Amino acid sequence: MFFVILNIVAPVFLVIVAGFAAVRSGLFADAMIDGVMRFAVLFAVPCLLFRAVSTLKLGDAFDWRLVLAFYSGALISFTLASTVARRWFGRKPGEAVAVGFVALFSNLLLLGLPISERAWGRDELAPVYAIVSLHAPFCYLVGISVMEWLRSDGRSGWETARIIGSAMFRNSLMIGIGLGFLVNFSGLVLPEALGAAIDLLARAALPAALFALGGVLARYRLKQTLGEVSMVTLMSLFVHPLLVYLICLLLGVEQQQLRKVVLMAAMAPGLNSYLFAVLYQRGQETAASTVLLATVLSVGTVSLWLWWLMPV
Repeated sequence: MFFVILNIVAPVFLVIVAGFAAVRSGLFADAMIDGVMRFAVLFAVPCLLFRAVSTLKLGDAFDWRLVLAFYSGALISFTLASTVARRWFGRKPGEAVAVGFVALFSNLLLLGLPISERAWGRDELAPVYAIVSLHAPFCYLVGISVMEWLRSDGRSGWETARIIGSAMFRNSLMIGIGLGFLVNFSGLVLPEALGAAIDLLARAALPAALFALGGVLARYRLKQTLGEVSMVTLMSLFVHPLLVYLICLLLGVEQQQLRKVVLMAAMAPGLNSYLFAVLYQRGQETAASTVLLATVLSVGTVSLWLWWLMPV
């Protein structure tokens, strides 16, 4: 069992380590890593999501119990992390929201998808893609709505809603997901050449994004108090997946599906949690430090969850 889990997890993190080493050794400059990440986020990953969502059998993929379990767990983790940051660590309300967003936004794309593919097989990922397709809309809607409500200062509800919508729908990942749903619902058949080009870009998405993630992580240090960073890391790596597991049990989710959704919930925070903090200029150091620490620790914690979840 140990070597089975090692063969699932190690290749993903080795690609991250390669990107980290490339930057630390001077082989790749920050601008080069930024270019690889922009390619991944603006082109390759949206193509991957578009292709996956456009071909999903929506009735089979979207099990309301899985969606409810994952996002209820995420919302509880966000609320707990924000509350602890506010009351225990003395954060201002906006800062507490930014800290909570780190516990809300799991790295489903760069860690969850490749690890799930290796664990369960490419043909078994329909529920995983269903969760991924809702992830950015849900998390941004929650985070931006709470932050803008705190910052509204007398601004009208309509203006606040416009700001929230604008911030959400400029996101390239959400554009890829939205176009995928459009093609799925309409039954539109893409020209063969266009479909092949999208497939080429999609196949480059995860390797490029993982390599760039390693390069980006090379920039960060544990600058913030270890207590707050540890709290958010605990929420992401243990509390969220445990909540999802318990909710799945309450809802009677089959073991095969339960394993998939719990594993996705066990992923470290994504880089978008840091970008959210930068956007609002609140809690950036905690976000960056947590992404770094949680990603490093997730090598072990994801392995533990896999060991617990995998059938004997």
